[in-house]
Amino acid sequence: MAKFILLYRGDATPPDQMTEEQSSEVMAQWGAWMGKNGPGIVDAGTPFGARTSMGGDGAAQQPANLNGYTIVEAADLEAAKVFCDAHPFLHGTGAEFAVDVFELVDIQMP
Repeated sequence: MAKFILLYRGDATPPDQMTEEQSSEVMAQWGAWMGKNGPGIVDAGTPFGARTSMGGDGAAQQPANLNGYTIVEAADLEAAKVFCDAHPFLHGTGAEFAVDVFELVDIQMP
């Protein structure tokens, strides 16, 4: 089994800016998703907070519009994509939201 990171991309409402009702609804969606996928979730992750990005020349750049992550375990990339089914980050949103899936490759240290 391999590990994959799910990166959440789009203009999500920060948790501290949600109403109590919105927060409860979102937490229920996350709870249902985690309950469905629990055995394959290695690290439930967390939302991202403050951010910056630095270029090779040391100049500040616009950071990627990433909002959080989850690490899962799956047989391959196709199996990892299944974690996007009914994903709460994609609930009720359009194409401006996405879950990017990347395999985490082991590095062999000498």
